[in-house]
Amino acid sequence: MNYKISAEEAMKQLLQQGEFPFTVVMKNGTMTVEYFSPQEIDEQTPHRQDELYVIIKGHATLCRDGKRINCKKCDIVFVPAGMNHWFENFSDDFATWVIFYGPAGGEKP
Repeated sequence: MNYKISAEEAMKQLLQQGEFPFTVVMKNGTMTVEYFSPQEIDEQTPHRQDELYVIIKGHATLCRDGKRINCKKCDIVFVPAGMNHWFENFSDDFATWVIFYGPAGGEKP
């Protein structure tokens, strides 16, 4: 398992894989880290786990639970399990770490 990976290494892995706009770069227990770089359209659907987006580069608008949130490099955004969300109006260089964690259905506050 990787315990450290750079955005550049993750981007190379994504390009080699080439099938999806994301690639899994790290896993441990319930935690999974992906490098996500959508092109043209973000077709994701709600996820079973809570997730954090840590924007690596570029900018986008995150549509989250009916609200639009502008985000840019170095921003962190939380999306609870099961919530509708997607990115739109993203720059050509947009990329983000996606960190999934916790039980299916999300953690309870």
